Amino acid sequence: MQVLVPGWVQLGFAFAALPPLTGLIYGPWRTATLGGAVLTLLVLPMTRPPHIEDADVAAVAAIAAFSVLVALVRERYTRELVRVGTVAEAAQHAVMPPVADRVGPVRCAGLYRAAQVAALVGGDLYDVREGPFGVRALVADVQGHGLAAVGTVAALLGTFREALLDEPELSGVALRLDRRLRIEARPEGAAPSELFATAVLLEFPPDMASVRLASCGHPPVLLVRDGRVRELVADPAPPLGLGLAPVEPRPLTVRLAEGDVLLGYTDGVTEARDESGGFYPLVRRLARRCSTDPRPEPGRLVEFVWKDMTSFARAVEDDVALLALRPEPEARQERDTRQERDRAPVRSSS
Repeated sequence: MQVLVPGWVQLGFAFAALPPLTGLIYGPWRTATLGGAVLTLLVLPMTRPPHIEDADVAAVAAIAAFSVLVALVRERYTRELVRVGTVAEAAQHAVMPPVADRVGPVRCAGLYRAAQVAALVGGDLYDVREGPFGVRALVADVQGHGLAAVGTVAALLGTFREALLDEPELSGVALRLDRRLRIEARPEGAAPSELFATAVLLEFPPDMASVRLASCGHPPVLLVRDGRVRELVADPAPPLGLGLAPVEPRPLTVRLAEGDVLLGYTDGVTEARDESGGFYPLVRRLARRCSTDPRPEPGRLVEFVWKDMTSFARAVEDDVALLALRPEPEARQERDTRQERDRAPVRSSS
């Protein structure tokens, strides 16, 4: 290429830039190989540019050696970063694994987006579990967001998973969650903190004919039925962990119809703002969507709310959790029939 440019343009010095650029992209072995190739071209008489002196070759050799060192350090830190990221991702998935497509006879779809970049879990949480009293679900929002709230989220999820097995009433589950949060807010040897959480509990009895809801200062659950959307407003109890009054929510019982979908969410959805500062009108926009799809699948419902909210808001500044549930009594009947058939004694013919 040197013969194609004017004599006052010397391209030989461009060789010095190749090892550093290689070290920023590839590992130390490739950087060392390229550095060796560059030095070979500068040393061989047939390829050595006339303006390159021995001092220039020594400078390129030093640059190549330094580039190999930089590539070695970069590769080591990259491996460590990948290892830490993998461990963090596994830990966060252990805290709040993805919700199953079906829990017992209830179809489920969940979506979680943490406000903190690169975090999988923040201050919001949800869970759906089947127990001796039916299928129970939790949607909650811990004060604050990001990785600082992950410990509290893990504590609440663990308490919920234990309480749903032992407590026959939703009020008992709420009391257990409140007690756990008070313990988290007053760690031994530390000053008490103002830690609290809002939560809504849902329970589908074994017959799947109704749903019971208990709210602790949380936004109301939405019921989608035949293209219409309405809020299910239960008598609210105080948020968990405040200690201002006993947390004894009075559950609201709602009869369900075929195709009903329940949507729980956190305030990261309804407090998303557009460019003018207006809040996201979840109920109105969801009703408009359901007017053309009266019985949406839980997955489609969650996907619509997320896409519509992010197109409406200028930015997502808080953790967002969405949980859509659709009970299917026929799935319960099919499972019970199958279990009875499996338990039936097998008669041998003689």
